[in-house]
Amino acid sequence: MIFFPRSAGPHAGTPASIWRALIPNRYDAVVGILLLAVTIALAYAARGFGQPLAVLEAASITLSPWALPEYALQSTLRMFAAIIVSLTFTFSVATLAAKNRRAEQIIIPALDILQSVPVLGFLTFTVVFFMGLFPGSRMGAELAAMFAIFTSQAWNMAFSFYQSLKTVPTELDEAARHFQLSAWMRFWRVEAPFAAPGLIWNTMMSMSGGWFFVVASEAITVGSTEVRLPGIGSYLALAIDERNLPAVGWAILAMAIVILAYDQLVFRPIVAWADKFRAEQTAGAERPRSWVLALIRRTHLLRAFAMVWGRAADSVGGLVQRFAPKPLHSGITSSPVFDVAWHGILALLVLWGLWTVISYVYAHFGLADLATVLLGGLATLLRVVVLVGMASLVWVPIGVWIGLRPGLADRIQPLAQFLAAFPANVMFPVFVMVIVAFRLEPNVWLSPLMILGAQWYILFNVIAGASAFPNDLRDAATLMGARGRQWWQKVILPGIFPYYVTGALTATGGAWNASIVAEVAQWGDVKLTATGLGAYIAEATQAGDIPRVVLGIAVMSTLVILLNRLLWRRLYGFAERKLRFD
Repeated sequence: MIFFPRSAGPHAGTPASIWRALIPNRYDAVVGILLLAVTIALAYAARGFGQPLAVLEAASITLSPWALPEYALQSTLRMFAAIIVSLTFTFSVATLAAKNRRAEQIIIPALDILQSVPVLGFLTFTVVFFMGLFPGSRMGAELAAMFAIFTSQAWNMAFSFYQSLKTVPTELDEAARHFQLSAWMRFWRVEAPFAAPGLIWNTMMSMSGGWFFVVASEAITVGSTEVRLPGIGSYLALAIDERNLPAVGWAILAMAIVILAYDQLVFRPIVAWADKFRAEQTAGAERPRSWVLALIRRTHLLRAFAMVWGRAADSVGGLVQRFAPKPLHSGITSSPVFDVAWHGILALLVLWGLWTVISYVYAHFGLADLATVLLGGLATLLRVVVLVGMASLVWVPIGVWIGLRPGLADRIQPLAQFLAAFPANVMFPVFVMVIVAFRLEPNVWLSPLMILGAQWYILFNVIAGASAFPNDLRDAATLMGARGRQWWQKVILPGIFPYYVTGALTATGGAWNASIVAEVAQWGDVKLTATGLGAYIAEATQAGDIPRVVLGIAVMSTLVILLNRLLWRRLYGFAERKLRFD
């Protein structure tokens, strides 16, 4: 995968042309200034990460708007550190799950469990762990916050990449076999490019998901441990505690500026560059554009560096292709005896896990406690199913309409990222005041806060699916006269279905996660609580009651796994068998 095409022409490759290509131009200067500014800003934001924790405790969070630029830099640094780890996790774990059937049997259920564990549930255990690794240092709290952000980003990226690898078109698979590509070359030349559009849109969604949980990640309260890291999340948490509406507005403005900046500088260039990986045989009439990508393509030094990097990657790939061992087909691993033994081991592990959980619950709780948690779980499950269904009816047609219009997608992209990043905590004043003023039922009217962030998983994945829909299939449908209901049923819905399943699955996990902050809304001294598992876990986490946290997370994970096994995994299998671009 090469970022820039090699130069062509009658004088390409001559000493004079090479020398001219190495002379910096004004575009190199502009890009160099941008890179230098970003490097200085990130270094400035990271300068205090290794300072003693006592210094952090002494420097309290201030609600002055002039402190927001530095807070925004520090929050953004945590976001990008977590997204890099999430990408590494995605390329390794999701690929292993897609390539190895036995690994898939472990990884996919594990991802189901992990995406159901709320951010506060991770913080309950990871804060003590990371702060124990760096006693007395701010680095422990920083790593705990980054890990919490990672848990709000990684799972939907992994599911998206896994889904794409499982639905690679048959003709691409046959081409890879025809050219006898090694596993390494097949991955980078065929599978990763095919998965790129969906992964990029889910990466943008993950960044927004990190913002959605930024308050819980930076304003950490677990029992007697309370840490507030400098950042927009801590600023927003303090503004909500003090009922300072102007400060809430300043935090929202700062968040919008940051999202717009990294959308223009990072994501929009990547979206425009990855458009060439669409699986189609005809050129699209409209392509996404980026002024940053156009600027980079006019540079000399950066293009020369990219060309050298691309040729080095080609050389490494050629060596891997030449010396990579052929896949071994062992009769032992494919024998029925081995399969029975493998499934027996998995069954024993599952039984051991169930026995451990049951023993723990029996030792710490009675039947009344268990009944309370189960009823709360069923209440939250009902909210999740209803809200995801309603969000699908709204956002699937809108996502298709946007995704089929790259120019419109360019304009909508930053707005969608901002709306997806909008923390539920910001809406607490409105919801609390309206519920109290009109004496509404919290069990009903707090529910929309759960889908506030989760609905965007559906929109982003549907946009990614519609954007990747081949133009030649659209043209064929037009020539055959497919319109209206027939076009939706026979053309576009089957085409985007694998992407929708990924979006709905991760939206379900996001709604479960958001229940922690949505079922307990507080504005100053007024606190509203809805009956549900999210409220149970939130209250147990704030009280530092580890046994109740474990019980709540265990019940939530069980319900999520059952829903995924009975519904979403079957839809995944249907998409893999029936709805591939063959």
